[in-house]
Amino acid sequence: MTSLLSVNSLCAGYGAAQVLFGIDFAADQGQVVSLLGRNGMGRSTVIKCLFGLLPVTKGVITFSGQRLDRMPSYRRAQMGLGFVPEGRQVFPNLTVEENLIATARSSKNAKLEPWTLNRIYQFFPRLEERKSNFGSQLSGGEQQMLAIGRALLTNPRLLILDEATEGLAPLIRAEIWAVLTRLKYEGLSMIVVDKNISALLELADQHYVIEKGVVVWNGGSSSLRSDSQLVQSYLGV
Repeated sequence: MTSLLSVNSLCAGYGAAQVLFGIDFAADQGQVVSLLGRNGMGRSTVIKCLFGLLPVTKGVITFSGQRLDRMPSYRRAQMGLGFVPEGRQVFPNLTVEENLIATARSSKNAKLEPWTLNRIYQFFPRLEERKSNFGSQLSGGEQQMLAIGRALLTNPRLLILDEATEGLAPLIRAEIWAVLTRLKYEGLSMIVVDKNISALLELADQHYVIEKGVVVWNGGSSSLRSDSQLVQSYLGV
């Protein structure tokens, strides 16, 4: 089966400082993939490369059989990549509803139920309650819900979340993980970057551990769960 997203021998960096040294990973249709590793190991750099926010110096990124690394950023979004960025980055001077519809796109994926404004409000009732409030007036958890809702309204084929629950209160984190689980069971493909390994073990189908710009391990949740030495070596504080 051809992967929905395939990354092969990806190299990239910032100026003269190389950060990625031949990253390989893939995400299949309907699969949830995690990118694991300590801060500064290259996970966010990989995501920047996927969206064209950082040039690829070597390697190939394909999405639905097409070369993604040769496309401008707007074309990648049109292809079906959805992004929930680290820090949420909602528009502070727009209302919740304006944030949601600002980048909305109709669905081109017949296999998934289309995302509409009403469906987002059903998914996140709190956003409907706050729809007339500005982005700057929301709590961190509400902003994260808004960032996810905004990305879903682009009707993505692959949703990518960078630091999905960072800085959120425990109850809000649990709510976000529950939302991601619902999305998984609806068949949405996702790549998730987060430090909450226990939650990712429950959510993700495949894990890739990145250390100093290289994938040092990949496998399923049962294998990762049983390898305490691996977790301590590459993921421990």
